Amino acid sequence: MCKHRIITGLLLCSLCAVHAQTPDSLDLRKGILAEARYLKSIYKTDEAIEKLSALVKPGAFDEDILSELADCHFQNGDYEKAAGSYFMLSSQSPENVLYKIRQMQTYSRLKAWPQSIQAGREVLQKDSIPAVLSFIGDSFRQMEQADSALWYYKRSLAMRPKNESVVAKAVNVLIGKEDYDEAISLTRTFLAEDPDNTLVAPLQGLSYYRKGDYESAISVFQRQEDIGNDTYPIHYYLGQSYWHTKVMYMAEKELLTAWQIDSSDVYLAYSIASVKSDCYRPFEKDVKPWLDKAWEMIQPDPATMSRIHQQYGLGYYRLQDSWDKAIEHYKEAYRYNPKFISALSTIAYCYEVKKDYKHALEWYEKYLQVARPGSQGYEFATKSITYLKGELFMEEKERSPIH
Repeated sequence: MCKHRIITGLLLCSLCAVHAQTPDSLDLRKGILAEARYLKSIYKTDEAIEKLSALVKPGAFDEDILSELADCHFQNGDYEKAAGSYFMLSSQSPENVLYKIRQMQTYSRLKAWPQSIQAGREVLQKDSIPAVLSFIGDSFRQMEQADSALWYYKRSLAMRPKNESVVAKAVNVLIGKEDYDEAISLTRTFLAEDPDNTLVAPLQGLSYYRKGDYESAISVFQRQEDIGNDTYPIHYYLGQSYWHTKVMYMAEKELLTAWQIDSSDVYLAYSIASVKSDCYRPFEKDVKPWLDKAWEMIQPDPATMSRIHQQYGLGYYRLQDSWDKAIEHYKEAYRYNPKFISALSTIAYCYEVKKDYKHALEWYEKYLQVARPGSQGYEFATKSITYLKGELFMEEKERSPIH
């Protein structure tokens, strides 16, 4: 945001104002000012601005009038004019911390993060205000400068350690930095006095989950559910945690509950399908419908597409009588993710079970080209190739005329 542009906007606002009346009386000025404040209080800001503009005198600085105009512009969402007004007020009354705070807030609304930070720092030179420290942290976070954001959040918490909003912001930054131990430590300190806090406790559970400590995550999320926190993240991460710990019936229950709250997450649909598959539920009846839901929702993300095709393939593979469909989906899974090389040997095996030895041999050989020599899969494919070559030889011999 260019300061010259802001000041120019302010001057244009002041010089071009329609002077419907020029109050000669101090009492008249006070009356109009009081009326404008009332109109602002009931959100009739356009009318308030009209009243206040009538009191503006070219070349004169009237702090009360300009302050009310600035507040009206801010309330009206005209942040350009508000920023210019607060800049002028702050310049004329540099000791007034409120004007600088308003300037900081206005720059933030304009997404002018560096200017917002600078205004906030000028406030801190006059007074260490925890909310301003947090506000500066927010601006740094918007600029994706996590370390600076965290530094200001921690300064704010040093003054007000029980501020759950700032704790949550700091923990979210730490989770984004994958510093799960520090995130857990910070939440543990806060939760020591407020163990069932519904904002901070779920973030502790998320930190445990991301760290891979699923048992601790379950403990946190289950407690939140028990005290009535019936939100999507609680059920979703509780279900995921139960899935990771192989408690399948609870995983299914929680994930289905999450689906009732929000059915827009493709990975949730995929997770439900996978849990049901891991429970060996009937593929066509229980697993496939959820894969179909995921399929309908999916965006063109190769990794996710590959996983979905893999689950389709696995389902048809387990049916033992749908080898062609299994082959089709495993081919697609490999196409979307060429690193999924086990798909090649699975395709080969499906062809082998179908007694299509020629194609089975072809796919086993493709697998050997990318598999690690000496691995279990490599040895299996090698033995299968030997077997298939023997079968193909016998088939060829049977087709040959007997001399």
